[in-house]
Amino acid sequence: MSDTQNSSSHGKLIAAVVAAALVVVLALISAFVWPGWALNKNGQAGQAGQTSQQASTSNGTDGDKTEPTKPSIDAVALPDGASELLKAMPDSVLNYVRTKADASTTWSSTSPVEEYALTYSTGKKGQDVTLEVGQWNDGDKAKSQYDTLAEAMTGKELGSGNVKVSGKTTGAYSAKADPDDDTKAVAVWRNDTVVFYATGAKNDIQRFYQQFPL
Repeated sequence: MSDTQNSSSHGKLIAAVVAAALVVVLALISAFVWPGWALNKNGQAGQAGQTSQQASTSNGTDGDKTEPTKPSIDAVALPDGASELLKAMPDSVLNYVRTKADASTTWSSTSPVEEYALTYSTGKKGQDVTLEVGQWNDGDKAKSQYDTLAEAMTGKELGSGNVKVSGKTTGAYSAKADPDDDTKAVAVWRNDTVVFYATGAKNDIQRFYQQFPL
């Protein structure tokens, strides 16, 4: 009789444990699978919104998120025997692609070591950026050239400041509207011994020089 009672009690205990386990499993399924009340839906929406915002920020410039950032045309290959300076010129900047790269003598009176004239284009008419780049054998000569170019810019200022590499100031930049045509602009910047001078439509120049990697 005692064995029968013990067996009955043991069976009831097992049934109770199984029932409790089923309740826990069903609760977990309800919480995390369907309908999923334990998932932080607000948190998920916030995370998605943050990702979208980060993508918009990285893809746009100057608050305009509608401008394309990837090239729609191919870059023109550099000439054979291109110097290290010319090789350092990027194939593209945002959606502006290098379509021309020639030796130049525009600044020959200041005796640069080398000088080039490049064109970057989106492939659309009126969206070309002309870039003059030269390198001198020391930073003082490059700074003198930069100062001369910057002082000759007389239009409305669009931006200015220091060029920094790894936290160290290596030069300066200045961008101004064309005094004769407010739809156009000029940007000049120096990075150590190299000087850059970009001209084009104001919107293109503002996008281009801020993203140029050198």
